[in-house]
Amino acid sequence: MEPKIIKTKAQHQAYLAEVDRLATDDPASGTPDGDRLELLAKLVEDYEKERFKFKRPDPIAAIRFRMEEQGLRQKDLASLLGGKNRVSEVLARKRPLTLAMVRALNESLHISAELLIREPEPAPYVRGRPGRIGHGRPRRKAALPAGRRRAA
Repeated sequence: MEPKIIKTKAQHQAYLAEVDRLATDDPASGTPDGDRLELLAKLVEDYEKERFKFKRPDPIAAIRFRMEEQGLRQKDLASLLGGKNRVSEVLARKRPLTLAMVRALNESLHISAELLIREPEPAPYVRGRPGRIGHGRPRRKAALPAGRRRAA
């Protein structure tokens, strides 16, 4: 097969199989097989970058993911973000990340600063309770003065 730009799924699968075959032989760089492996891998990489684009997570989702990944709790971030209350506010999307917080999270949790400076997605909204989903009791209707009836 002559290497060329990948345009179809079938080509992609064929190139992946060829890359796998060549990679198991582990050819030295600069040899014909080594150069072929490098070229095919680059073509596969370019095809996958174009076809499989992923949305980057918002900063709060990235922090929560890293916390879960490392088995951290909110109190473990208190020293990085300025206290337990501040951590709670940040994770509830009620307080934005400051530059100092971004630096601390970048250095300690190794979350990309570029990712952390993005604007977070707004908190989910439930009628009368911003930032909460399915929490709390339903709201009561306001009482009417004596002698007044509600319209049906």
